[in-house]
Amino acid sequence: MDATSGASHLSPRVVDQSSYNPGDVAFVALCSALVYFMVPGLAFLYSGLARRKSALSLLWVCVFSNAIIIFQWFFWGYSLAFSSSATNGFIGNLRHIGLKDVLEAPSPGSPRIPELLYSFFHLEYCCVTVAILMGAVAERGRVMPAMVFVFIWATVVYCPVAYWAWGVHGWGLKWGVLDYAGGGPVEIGAGVGGLAYSLVLGRRSQRELVNFRPHNVSLVCLGTFMLSFGWIGFIAGSTFGANLRAVMAAWNTAIAGAMSGIVWCLLDFRHHRKYTMVGFCSGTIAGLVAATPSAGYIPPWASVILGIIAGVSCNYATKVKHWLQVDDALDLFAEHGLSGMIGLIFNGIFAADYIISLDSQNAGVKGGWIKHNWKQLYIQIAYVAACSGYVFVVTAIICKVLDIIPGLSLRGSEEAEIVGIDEWDIGEFVQDYVEVYRSFDSGVGGPMMLSAYDMEMAKRQSGNIATTGDPTTAYPDFTTGSPSHSEVGLHPGPQLYNRHPRTPPSDGDTMTEKRANGTTTVTNEPL
Repeated sequence: MDATSGASHLSPRVVDQSSYNPGDVAFVALCSALVYFMVPGLAFLYSGLARRKSALSLLWVCVFSNAIIIFQWFFWGYSLAFSSSATNGFIGNLRHIGLKDVLEAPSPGSPRIPELLYSFFHLEYCCVTVAILMGAVAERGRVMPAMVFVFIWATVVYCPVAYWAWGVHGWGLKWGVLDYAGGGPVEIGAGVGGLAYSLVLGRRSQRELVNFRPHNVSLVCLGTFMLSFGWIGFIAGSTFGANLRAVMAAWNTAIAGAMSGIVWCLLDFRHHRKYTMVGFCSGTIAGLVAATPSAGYIPPWASVILGIIAGVSCNYATKVKHWLQVDDALDLFAEHGLSGMIGLIFNGIFAADYIISLDSQNAGVKGGWIKHNWKQLYIQIAYVAACSGYVFVVTAIICKVLDIIPGLSLRGSEEAEIVGIDEWDIGEFVQDYVEVYRSFDSGVGGPMMLSAYDMEMAKRQSGNIATTGDPTTAYPDFTTGSPSHSEVGLHPGPQLYNRHPRTPPSDGDTMTEKRANGTTTVTNEPL
């Protein structure tokens, strides 16, 4: 072999990208980044909705599960969900394991973008789905067993359902199911899967259910609008090109979210005479979820109706968990499962061929009832039933199996629930500060530094539990066994590590508390 042929043999492979519009590629890449932004949005939303003592654990499970899914999708997730060589209609094969041969070839979803970009965009779909599902862990679930669950669930639940809807040979796609951006894999997957996870995990203790309220509504609002921002990229990017259908989908998303937020807030006012911020945020998310499967199929006027129906239905659906006695703490089924089903069924009625064809690629899709395609409705209903049944049963089986394996029990201990998952599993907190509590009774007593565990044990011994605000704000008097007459200081919380009452020091003495982040000294000043 001469030097010339050797150099030719070693030269890098030339990838032909001339068939792709750089604008479309840039648009989908940007939308992928926006979808990624939804994960911290969910993390802040869930953290704000939880009690302070378990707020950081919900941030943790959202971001850590994101890392798990990035590896899972690279390793075999994309191949199981989208490999075009599988023909069984149920799940893909391992042809693309480790992203093998995933590069410049046209993607299975659209010839407008390369498969490498398509795989990355759908990675973010899976990351968001699992982050939504992690809301089921709230306030009593162990975090590391949940990460084992995440890897298994994405493999045997998300990937098959994604293949049904979008795989080249998936039974749903071949049958004519209309699922624009994931009503089945994303919303039913997370909502119904979260219901099954909550069922196996069990209810929180009664004291945790009394007067439950979000610890930080500002985080709820911030998370909601981070989600809304990312959702535009999520929906618009699902056309896989910068075209009018992408703009129409973005409009439908905004309309549905706005109408649902207004309706939910007004319903809350009707019942409680308050215009609640949490209610508006909840309604907005319900509308965005309903738009997920439908935004690229229905006209804007139908999105107005969709937002109203989603807001009303999901608001009342938050009561279902009480009837079922399932502690769906963050209403995953009502907000995601049911709303996703509503969006899918709307496609059977309101899908319009002139909306679908705006991308100049899907001109042959007939639409729904308004275009006299009568069979589309029962196709959509059957798809909803298949997704819901499969997700619920398989998720429950995964949870049950993990729960009986030593070391992988999904539920935290009773003490972990009392002190909070933040202290028990994470060792850090959303706010970290020293809290001092003073108790006086007829001039007897002094300052103590108490943990949430101390407070709970005292409450059980004395039988005195306050019912205002967070149940952990009940302040027993350790000197008399009854509620104290005077308290000075901040809310006792899980930050304090001294688990045993000490002899109260006199005024001017100092108390030194060993903390996770060092030593903090507090001087007892006279009142």
